[in-house]
Amino acid sequence: MVVKNTGSWYIVKTEEGNLVNCKIKGNFRLRGIRTTNPVAVGDNVELSELSPDGSAFITAIAPRRNYIIRRASNLSKESHIIAANIDLAFLIVTVKEPETSTTFIDRFLATAEAYGIRAVLVINKTDLLDDEDMQYACAMQYLYKSIGYDVIMMSATDDDTHQGIRQILQLAEGRTSLFSGNSGVGKSTIINLLIPGAGLKVGNISYSHHTGMHTTTFSEMFPLPQGGYIIDTPGVKGFGTIDFDKNQVAHYFPEIFRTSAGCRYGNCTHTHEPGCAVREAVENNLISQSRYASYLSILDDADDPKYRKPY
Repeated sequence: MVVKNTGSWYIVKTEEGNLVNCKIKGNFRLRGIRTTNPVAVGDNVELSELSPDGSAFITAIAPRRNYIIRRASNLSKESHIIAANIDLAFLIVTVKEPETSTTFIDRFLATAEAYGIRAVLVINKTDLLDDEDMQYACAMQYLYKSIGYDVIMMSATDDDTHQGIRQILQLAEGRTSLFSGNSGVGKSTIINLLIPGAGLKVGNISYSHHTGMHTTTFSEMFPLPQGGYIIDTPGVKGFGTIDFDKNQVAHYFPEIFRTSAGCRYGNCTHTHEPGCAVREAVENNLISQSRYASYLSILDDADDPKYRKPY
């Protein structure tokens, strides 16, 4: 199992529990795999015989159960696999320092839905919130809970009872869990509390831009003392979707999909058609305006030819 990606090398944990430094054969990049990383943390792989220095080549990747993928930031026609073979995806978000946009949240959640991965929203840094901010955080919690997502509100640095950490552990125990979010949302702090001794670097906020500064450079998997694994990933600024079928996007927004059963036309895109139950629900505040805006933004991705893979 691949437990760390350092860019040019992969660290693989063998069935015997040994860690092996590995590289990939060049032909992995010649099989129509349009990703910046053909191998991802969480992949199960086959290795060549060990060389005299103890390293090996990855010769094959086992079929993936699922994965989380986003559009690569540097190459618009390529994608980046964040991690593979995941049971849970924890998205760490903050209302301030830095502020996580609902568009980012919804794009991540839609991608998790598309690949059949259960997602959990963690609203961190509640200790920084004034009354108005807390009202917004509670409204966010209510919105996503009403859709059907688990939502944990916590402060990783100011919670003597560690209630939020206990809630995360209860969900993560015995599972392989991905941790993702913008830079600066407290992901490393949370993982250090979950896994004493993990020793992840904790970064500061750039107060001129109110954004986080990267501390995690590469994805890495850590064993949980209670059983299971946590995959720590680099912070991301945006979450670009790729290869979503325009006609399937509504399926990845559970409340839109449920409401669409009342649309006049079976192939309704919920943008302009008469008798659209979804747009009516948005107008009546039964579907959140922010969620509908996120849905439309993903439709724009699907429509934009520069984000389609070349044939």
